[in-house]
Amino acid sequence: MAIRGGAPRRTYTWITAHAPWSAWAWRNTAFTAAAIPAALPVLLGLTAAVMAPGPGMLPPLLILLFGPLLTRLQRSRFRTLLDLDVPEVEREGARFTPLAVARRLRSEATWRQYGYHVLVSPLAALAGALVVLAWAFGVAAAGVYGWFWILPADTRTPGWTERYDAVTVGGILLLLAAPWLAALVARLDSVAAASLLGPNRARELERRVEDLAESRAGVLDAADLERRRIERDLHDGAQQRLVALAMNLGIARATLTDLPAEAKAVIDEAHREAKEAIEELNNLVRGLHPAVLEDRGLDAALSGIAARAPFPVELTVDIGQRPGATVEAVAYFVVSETLANVAKHARADGCRVHVVRAPARDGSARGGSARDGSARDGSVRGGSVRGGDLLRITVTDDGVGGADPARGTGLVGLRKRVGSVDGTIMIDSPLGGPTVINVELPCGL
Repeated sequence: MAIRGGAPRRTYTWITAHAPWSAWAWRNTAFTAAAIPAALPVLLGLTAAVMAPGPGMLPPLLILLFGPLLTRLQRSRFRTLLDLDVPEVEREGARFTPLAVARRLRSEATWRQYGYHVLVSPLAALAGALVVLAWAFGVAAAGVYGWFWILPADTRTPGWTERYDAVTVGGILLLLAAPWLAALVARLDSVAAASLLGPNRARELERRVEDLAESRAGVLDAADLERRRIERDLHDGAQQRLVALAMNLGIARATLTDLPAEAKAVIDEAHREAKEAIEELNNLVRGLHPAVLEDRGLDAALSGIAARAPFPVELTVDIGQRPGATVEAVAYFVVSETLANVAKHARADGCRVHVVRAPARDGSARGGSARDGSARDGSVRGGSVRGGDLLRITVTDDGVGGADPARGTGLVGLRKRVGSVDGTIMIDSPLGGPTVINVELPCGL
């Protein structure tokens, strides 16, 4: 009979997939039953240790010695019968040297595995035995009428149907419950194996974060080196050619006095455009990676930015030992973009820039990348820093305030630059001003 309709068909499919004769039921039953032979060496060793405390200490020592073999056996059981891959714990260096064996015995991962073999594996074997018995008693009880008819006729007693009706119903219920008991045992065993036989998830995540931080630092350094290469190529190549062109045009304008007025006008226009191109290229090179930042450090580079600002800038730099090149570049661009935003949007009469290197405060956040959020009074927060010295940058202007990242005032770019080195940024810009930008960058990057 065909089953039609959405909900009835799904119900029929679910019942069929979870019936006692389904592949799901037999797979879980086979997995739980396989825990019995896998736990026999441990059970025998523990029994010997309890029955004979002196000589019986040898089996536990054998368990300790053959622990890796038991772990492989359990992983094979999970992979073959449950299609669950329990990853191995990565171990560095040689495997069978005395130092490696001693280090492995002290390892937290090793004792987690032994905890599984000594505690979880016997319990799983006991649960597997209960599942097998549930199936056996269920089959026997559900077929009690058949067993009774096999008996000789003279052994039958009156009223046997009244006694065996309840046994048959109990056997059927036991057959219906046995697959779910096996599934529960398999689920608990899988959770325990993932926690004890596999790598420590917290430590794996910590190691992964460290690897990602190192790879990101490498990418940042590579990008910074590429910017420096482009800056050198532009400075030594295209910029020098433009300077030579402007000089030749200037010489031509000064010496060729007998040319027609139209030709002189063309030379004058070409000379002017060449000088403008040189100026634009200078700004571009300075924006990529200013040479003064690499040669003389952050103090001199920021002094140049302050001198070119269209309003008075009070600059204070006290950093002592220079931070990493990547952090210096981020600090330079943060100050540069901040002053550019002040000039475009703040309508400020003046600005103060304070840069200092100081130890990280107690309770500073560690690890992770920049996170953005909003604080009170229009302030914007983002980022988390690692321990060690911090490069603190404070930019204050007396403008109109009201800086809002949603209006495209450059704050999004600032947060991305700061977040690229695990820095923090807090922007407090209430309406009416003043605007205060506080940035903290880890010097050790």
